[in-house]
Amino acid sequence: MIKITIIALGKLKEKYLRDAVDEYSKRLSRYCKLNIVELEPVRLNDNPSKKQIDIALEQEGEKILGLIGDNTHVISMCIEGDHLSSEQFSEYINKVSVQNTSNIAFVIGSSFGLCDKIKKMSSKKLSFSKMTFPHQLARVMLLEQVYRAFKITEGSDYHK
Repeated sequence: MIKITIIALGKLKEKYLRDAVDEYSKRLSRYCKLNIVELEPVRLNDNPSKKQIDIALEQEGEKILGLIGDNTHVISMCIEGDHLSSEQFSEYINKVSVQNTSNIAFVIGSSFGLCDKIKKMSSKKLSFSKMTFPHQLARVMLLEQVYRAFKITEGSDYHK
């Protein structure tokens, strides 16, 4: 069974978002072994400088690197990433899992993003949309799309 890890900076604060994560986690248990890791983001003041942000991103990147094992297909969720349809995303996940890469790690950075080191070592960079969404919603959106990808692969009506 494929193992999917979501490494996310920050904890979900809203109950309705935690409930959605729990629901998709339950649904995904049929298709993959899911592990969600929440890391504490580096605390910054209300108006940080670019240098302070860069230092914080590097520190967060080191924490992330410590969680990524060998032979893991890393996908960074970032604004400059590729835009895929749900069908394309499903094909991509299926292709990765068929190529004997049974470990996929999705990385969701803090509200300031991800450090370049993580982006460069990633096999793929993905973006949900050109639109802006609340940072807290990213995890739920990702889980829903991963679930949808498995449903598309099995030919389910869920996607329609």
